[in-house]
Amino acid sequence: MQYDPIKKKLGVFFNRTPAFRKLFYRLLDTLLLRSWHIRKALRQIEKENTLPLKVLDAGSGFGQYDYYMARRHSDWLIKGVDIKPEQIADCNTFFHKIGLKNTSFAEADLTTFSEKEAYDLILCVDVMEHIEEDEKVLRNFYQSLKKDGMLLISTPSDQGGSDVHHHEHDEGGEHSFIDEHVRDGYGISEITDKLKRAGFSKTKVYYQYGPSGNMGWKLSMKYPIIMLNASHLFYIILPFYYLLTFPFVLILNALDLKGPHKTGTGLIAKAWR
Repeated sequence: MQYDPIKKKLGVFFNRTPAFRKLFYRLLDTLLLRSWHIRKALRQIEKENTLPLKVLDAGSGFGQYDYYMARRHSDWLIKGVDIKPEQIADCNTFFHKIGLKNTSFAEADLTTFSEKEAYDLILCVDVMEHIEEDEKVLRNFYQSLKKDGMLLISTPSDQGGSDVHHHEHDEGGEHSFIDEHVRDGYGISEITDKLKRAGFSKTKVYYQYGPSGNMGWKLSMKYPIIMLNASHLFYIILPFYYLLTFPFVLILNALDLKGPHKTGTGLIAKAWR
């Protein structure tokens, strides 16, 4: 299933004006359950840190988390990096237009990126599942954190996070719902071990996207993506679809946020240097 082309089209549509871009961020924050979990974690970090933080958003994409942090904390210094130059140029242009001067964006490959002991917090959302050399990236994160600095990761789990399903005609017999993933997801022990090998001594890993969250994801993301891949006509139908499903998505996301979950299709990993 091609996910990136749809994201790109939506990004182009909502990038027409700064007001549209802000609406896009609001929609992402509301519909994407991972955003609920990341913002909850960031609020906890805010409570525990009274001094300004230097933050790296590793794989910043559209820049929605940078926008969230920059608006709440004018004294934080935030840097977003992404491997896609068009995303970097787009974010730099938008943030300049709206006057958020505490945030900058730069092109970078996370397998080679390292700024020794530069950051208090590294945020990495839906990125690790796209990178084959993940342990090299984790080591780079460790080296880039200050003492007692924190790494916050959101990624699919091996409990069906990439929605792997069987296809009779596929050579391998299994196929990820999102083709861009290089792995189907992490187990808690697997990512914990990789974090420890990277140098992190203190870790906390737990499931997100439990039963309610997984159903919310299907309503808010999976089914719309299937429809949009089937026909461009669904771009017209999509607003009406969300009018019907939106209340249910809100309830399911709120239930998932309460946790904890014995299993789930997503993981939150926290690690401290």
